[in-house]
Amino acid sequence: MVIRFTANFETNLQSLEAFWAESDGSGNYDRLIDEIGDMVIPNLERFPAIGRLFMTRRAESVEALAAKEKLQVRLARLGDDGDIREYLMADYLLLYAIVDQALYLLSIRHHKQLSVDFARLW
Repeated sequence: MVIRFTANFETNLQSLEAFWAESDGSGNYDRLIDEIGDMVIPNLERFPAIGRLFMTRRAESVEALAAKEKLQVRLARLGDDGDIREYLMADYLLLYAIVDQALYLLSIRHHKQLSVDFARLW
């Protein structure tokens, strides 16, 4: 199984690096990178379907439903056998897609990160 980092995943990693720098979480970003390299990637290479199916989750809002529908359309364009899964780490949620013989790391968030970008909204 080939594992690829998407541009969004790399942007999320940069956001996490800034998040830990701002919140005085010295070493947390380095531990995350180590965990991804030492545990997450080897687990996904060996057991690509280890994560819970993401698209089977119930949307709790109109916005989530619209985003889920948009995601389903994009996934369908990539092929018939693709799916999106979530890999739960100790402090992070990682989303990935399996399409053909490739696994794409899509997104990663720490549970303490706000889901709404208040700074951008103001």
